[in-house]
Amino acid sequence: MSPIRRLGSHARWSDVVIHRGVARWVEVAEDRAVDFSQQTRQVLQQVDDTLQSLSANRSSLLQMLVFVSDLAHMDQFNAVWDAWVPPGAAPIRACMQAGLAGGCLVEVIIEAAVSE
Repeated sequence: MSPIRRLGSHARWSDVVIHRGVARWVEVAEDRAVDFSQQTRQVLQQVDDTLQSLSANRSSLLQMLVFVSDLAHMDQFNAVWDAWVPPGAAPIRACMQAGLAGGCLVEVIIEAAVSE
């Protein structure tokens, strides 16, 4: 079996798990006191920051699973997303409504191709 790398491991989770050239991680807004659009911008900036730390970029994205507290926010999400996602290199994406904890309005699970 290929080795599994875990970055930022904690008792309940790892910040990033890398296996066979695919990094997986979750992002939520650090400042949850702001509105939905601002949380979305924060989350996507955090995705950029994590990609950079992995020597990757937005074109490396494979999949993003988006959880929102209310599907009524999807127009706001898509406006921020459309300005952020690289033309011609959009990952597969699914959006779901979910009960999110701790004031989160948006949570994203990310998969990206990275060098091992």
